[in-house]
Amino acid sequence: MIGRLRGVIVHKSPPELLIDVHGVGYELEAPLSTFYGLGEPGAEIVLLTHLVVRDDAHVLYGFASEAERRLFRSLIKVSGVGAKMALGVLSGIGVDEFAQCVERGDTAALTRLPGIGKKTAERLIVEMRDRLHSVVGGTLPPRGEGGAAQSPADEAIQALAALGYREADAARMVRAVETAGTDTESLIRAALQSAVKP
Repeated sequence: MIGRLRGVIVHKSPPELLIDVHGVGYELEAPLSTFYGLGEPGAEIVLLTHLVVRDDAHVLYGFASEAERRLFRSLIKVSGVGAKMALGVLSGIGVDEFAQCVERGDTAALTRLPGIGKKTAERLIVEMRDRLHSVVGGTLPPRGEGGAAQSPADEAIQALAALGYREADAARMVRAVETAGTDTESLIRAALQSAVKP
């Protein structure tokens, strides 16, 4: 899986980008929030990526921040929301603003986004509520990009979610054992042990 690219912009045509990475040209699609912050062709950029494999194509999506990529990945897990619709959501609303709409149950704001009808907006609110902590809780830049690392609790929640736990359950499990240790590994171990105790 391609997770990150550092290269030079060769061509820009919303939402498509062509990035030269040491002589290899990568075609990507990016939300407009990322796209318009990238500079002109010739500029060097770093993008976090997500690869979507379809029957007819492999499409690479690029994001300026981990929070945007995390929200994109959560959105495409929602029933009836594909990568194109998720890109439209990110192009029309910021991560924090989206989270506030979901928390408030603001279907009116969500239906103003391209391709989102009332039923889809309601489904987004219901299905995204449990995922908000892992999406918005990780708005820090990824390690090595000039920002602080995530807290051990947030890393533990993400690890449990990657193991298949629902994000809300993972957050509850970690919060219940936060006194068990200050490092990620201790928190994960304690959360898993508490989950199997009768």
